[in-house]
Amino acid sequence: MEYGICNLTVIPLRAEPSDKSEQVSQILFGEAFEILEWQERWVRIITEYDQYEGWIGRLQFAMLGHIAYKSLKLVPPPITYRAVTQAWKKPDNSVLYLPVASSLVFLKGTTCHINNEKFEIIGEIGETEPLDVTAKSFLNTPYLWGGRTHYGIDCSGFTQAVYKLQGIHLRRDASMQAEQGEIVDFLEQAQPGDLAFFDNAEGLITHVGILFGNGQIIHASGKVKIDQIDSQGIFSEEQKRYTHKLRIIKRFIPVKY
Repeated sequence: MEYGICNLTVIPLRAEPSDKSEQVSQILFGEAFEILEWQERWVRIITEYDQYEGWIGRLQFAMLGHIAYKSLKLVPPPITYRAVTQAWKKPDNSVLYLPVASSLVFLKGTTCHINNEKFEIIGEIGETEPLDVTAKSFLNTPYLWGGRTHYGIDCSGFTQAVYKLQGIHLRRDASMQAEQGEIVDFLEQAQPGDLAFFDNAEGLITHVGILFGNGQIIHASGKVKIDQIDSQGIFSEEQKRYTHKLRIIKRFIPVKY
């Protein structure tokens, strides 16, 4: 087996080996992956964090040894909690702007080590905020299919990022996340922080958001925003109509991973 690690700010993960292919997710700084297939300009991978497959550019990552990869699986590295964290790359003195939930791999003091590269973290790394504060930090982030950062995010990327910062490990897509957690039978029994899932006309789960209580939900649809929710689904004040049909509510127990 061969392994790699993201040594850039963020790498687009694509459905097919082409720059024109859709972005299905993103690999954040310090996230590792297993290499499944090599092509001339592309590499097919599966991510360590959420077991998601896709293609990345062959020049957009660093190789990682087997022992180093296993060590990251056994002891997950600390992560960043700010929307943007600066890292000074030595020896070329360039600066990387790390998105939230980036992994500070092989951290010694304030320096990340990836092979022969050193990344000095500038300023405070930050610490966990309450879930509602973390979620609200994404307000007005534009919707981006496959996005996972404050510069663009999709609905399941949003819930995954917020929960990761709370020590809860979610899978990547809404339909996958709906298979996790414990069922909450009725909306009236839901608590702030529970996830609400929504289906389409075919009955497939295609959307997810975080319940805030008082009949509110925060979710990524056009942008990250707060809307009203009832037993029928999400009602958009902007559009004056229901936009998403409620399917199921799930509750997650915080655990450190």
